[in-house]
Amino acid sequence: MPARILLHVQHLLGTGHLRRAAAIGAALAERHQVEIVSGGPPLADLDIGKARLTQLPPLRAADASFRSLVDGAGAPVDAIWKQRRATILLQAFHDLRPEVVITELFPFGRRNLEFELLPLLDAAGAAASRPLLLCSLRDVLVAPREPTKIARTLERARGYDRLLVHGDPALIALEASYPAATAIAERLLYTGYVAAPPGPEAPAGDGLDEILVSTGGGAVGARLLETALAARTRLADGRRWRLLIGADLPVEARARLAAAAGPGLIVEPARRDFPALLRRCHVSLSQAGYNTVMDILDARARAVLVPFAAGGETEQALRAQALAAQGWAEVVSEDALDAERLAAAIARAAAGPRPDAGSLNRDGAAGTLRIVDRLLAERGR
Repeated sequence: MPARILLHVQHLLGTGHLRRAAAIGAALAERHQVEIVSGGPPLADLDIGKARLTQLPPLRAADASFRSLVDGAGAPVDAIWKQRRATILLQAFHDLRPEVVITELFPFGRRNLEFELLPLLDAAGAAASRPLLLCSLRDVLVAPREPTKIARTLERARGYDRLLVHGDPALIALEASYPAATAIAERLLYTGYVAAPPGPEAPAGDGLDEILVSTGGGAVGARLLETALAARTRLADGRRWRLLIGADLPVEARARLAAAAGPGLIVEPARRDFPALLRRCHVSLSQAGYNTVMDILDARARAVLVPFAAGGETEQALRAQALAAQGWAEVVSEDALDAERLAAAIARAAAGPRPDAGSLNRDGAAGTLRIVDRLLAERGR
């Protein structure tokens, strides 16, 4: 019998959290009734399969520091706005009466959403039939510096039935980025990496033997794109370059890049057939977000990764270095990024073999479904 599942997700800057949650929700919805409650700006091309999506009033980070939250129009949010949104989330919970509640990242992140997530957890705990409580985690976390915050996170995590880690410990164990996770090791279950569903095929010739430059949603990708333009002049091998511009790239940067387009250089919006372009490209140049890295490995694309590192972020750097250690990518750190280093890294990647990550578990969406089914069966469902 299908179970009712509520999956809460919030993307604050890029779109990776929502796309990963959508893939997980779609897999769960093959067998269960799934409601994805999304709190970030909506995405028009989001594939959620048979799941249902409830859109909360959109919230996002004002900048890469994640310190300030703004609404869909860019205005700061106040206590009244937060209370209104928390009420909508609670209503979704009471309407669905879920047998499984999944919070994406919280309590290991999204502490600025406590205004709605703590009431949700309280409602789950007070339900006549307490739902199975799961946390959905990517492979790499950013650990707080303050011991008190770590202690509070672990205390809250102990209230969850299981913590689902969407990664493979053969590449990166959760403890590598969050050492305190050893204290709750008995609650950790690895699902495997969550790969995006296959996208559409690209038109003939697009991507073929190109240098493909991408930055996901693009909110923090302007420097990489502009450095790529400068690196292109240093390689001068006659190869075509294609720059994919994310929807969140600032308008000024978008205009500068568009003006540079010409023979041998295509500048265009990000495309749904990005995985197909990766399969054909000569070298991929990108940041090291979770979804992008999965697309690269699935396509076996030669890659140069420039991990996002603003605001003390370490997630992408750790993931990129793990891939480099396997020989699956070249890495240029963001603080050392310049045209010469980038051109040299592209040349090294082009001279190397295509990566073969066949040993890496990338069946994470189906793996999540298997784990949820097993946990429900253990409860007599």
